[in-house]
Amino acid sequence: MTARTLDVSVVALPDTGVATMFGVLDVLNAFAVMRIGDPSAPAPFRARIVGAEAGPLMGVSGVPVPVSAAVGDIAATDIVIVPSIVLGPDGWETGRYPELVEWASRMHEQGAMLCSACSGIFLLAETGRFDDHDVTVHYDYASQLRAVHPDMRVHPERALMVTGARDELVTSGASTTWHDLVLYLTGRFAGAGVAQETARMFALQWHQDGLAPYMVFEGRTDHGDAVVADAQDWLRTHFSIATPVEQLVVRSGLAERTFKRRFTEATGVSPLAYVQRLRVEEAKRRLEQTEDSVEAVGWHVGYEDPAFFRRLFKRVTGLPPGAYRRRFRVPVIATDPR
Repeated sequence: MTARTLDVSVVALPDTGVATMFGVLDVLNAFAVMRIGDPSAPAPFRARIVGAEAGPLMGVSGVPVPVSAAVGDIAATDIVIVPSIVLGPDGWETGRYPELVEWASRMHEQGAMLCSACSGIFLLAETGRFDDHDVTVHYDYASQLRAVHPDMRVHPERALMVTGARDELVTSGASTTWHDLVLYLTGRFAGAGVAQETARMFALQWHQDGLAPYMVFEGRTDHGDAVVADAQDWLRTHFSIATPVEQLVVRSGLAERTFKRRFTEATGVSPLAYVQRLRVEEAKRRLEQTEDSVEAVGWHVGYEDPAFFRRLFKRVTGLPPGAYRRRFRVPVIATDPR
């Protein structure tokens, strides 16, 4: 636990998603105004919004963001947080904010933690400080991050990753995993009890099961292999048959080893794993939208052995089928007009 108030710089860009930014800001500044933890102790954090220039900044959602200080005027800070960035259809364009990147790199060199929420890692990655480290990001942006920064190991299924020689490089994954980020910082610098109290106060949650349950499998289609593309197209409506991989080999006209090698090279997963992922995606949909039993769902997607289906489903999603249904089924209160 820290004996002083830590200075936290929350970085604002024109691309910033304000919901995450203001959420992080509200929680980290709450200790100074709300009865959380020991009221006689100094507040663990003092967070402010910083940017390339001080003054109002129009966020991507059309909400003005009050930037309290320009990074050029900040000689030192303890924690740098880059919140979610909204990526356009063309993805992230590197080199747009050299002043912010240079400043964040300099703060890290002076001892500051570098933290990102969701896609904020795209800016921090340009510092080079995360090269050869494990990071997480929103699963929809994972392939883009890997393409732009191949030296980083990207794990979109993880809610939070802490790395670096001093555990000073912290990334959180999709959307509301900023909860995990602020609770981690609170636990680290104010204690586990205060972190739990903060979670109760704001109804924040740790994503302890990771983000695999939220991820939707979409096989790669940009590989340019016509034989594999035909196989993928056929599997969309035939994944539940008894021997789909054997059927694919016959349809391809290739030797079995050749087909499996080409399929794996093109899609990144083996034909069997691809079939399993398609089956699990259909099972997820049925668990969310029907009253079918788990056994019936497993049979429908191609598994006669309920125990095997349950094990596979948990391995892929991180949750047993019943737990998945409880979490992702739309509550009656949201659908029943009564």
